Amino acid sequence: MQHPTLLEPHRVGEDTDALPAYAPLPGLGVVPVNAHLIHARQPVLVDTGMAVLHDGFMQALRRRIDPAALRWIWITHCDADHVGNLRAVLAEAPQARVVTNYAGMGKMSLQQLPLDRVHLLNPGQALDVGDRKLVAFQPPCYDAPETMGLFDVRTGHLFSADCFGALLAEPAEHAGALSPGVLREGMAQWAMFDAPWLRRLGPAQLLDALAPLRDLEPELVLGSHLPPAANMAQRLFDNLLAAREAAPFVGPDQAALERMMGLAEVA
Repeated sequence: MQHPTLLEPHRVGEDTDALPAYAPLPGLGVVPVNAHLIHARQPVLVDTGMAVLHDGFMQALRRRIDPAALRWIWITHCDADHVGNLRAVLAEAPQARVVTNYAGMGKMSLQQLPLDRVHLLNPGQALDVGDRKLVAFQPPCYDAPETMGLFDVRTGHLFSADCFGALLAEPAEHAGALSPGVLREGMAQWAMFDAPWLRRLGPAQLLDALAPLRDLEPELVLGSHLPPAANMAQRLFDNLLAAREAAPFVGPDQAALERMMGLAEVA
């Protein structure tokens, strides 16, 4: 895979669609980049994908819902792969408000997000979307301080932002299709790439951070950078604990990048 690629949107669980894509990381493999759509009474879009896939993303969204029906756009954090199409979605969703926290609002205000389109929450608070509540939480592993995942109380779906991501050799339809070793190694690579500070935590500290999610007993984990993971929460928790023992990530230098680019040109 040489370029970011959008896959077909599809249903992944009760009331929930995935708008999946994959992005290549030269020399490392590919990483999922997922947005999600919750068909609540007040529909919720979770993240807005990569700007480079703008046309395809908006078409995929329109196939799953009329954007004008959206009431909420939950931004898990402000990285480019999560807010890439935010302005386009807001333009087609005049009723929608952007769910974030104060730090997220501050970052997005630098991109001229209108403050009257914002709805602020803090971890531990809930958003009432008409037929259910979505509870905000800060994941145990993240790369941006404003990160907020969410738990759908009605369905038991846990939207975990960057936490539990995995680098993969190729796209996978669901996490259960990966061998345990491949998933464990992919999660370790992602954790060291995305949150290298994880190695500084002792196991007891990470266990404490994971405890609130374990208590939720999620039936489906929907990560921004992980294929859908049904009935796999404990395996994901164990893999993240193991990831803190992984070797630090050291990326390619310029010479290695040029070699990779040369190989790509030959291919």
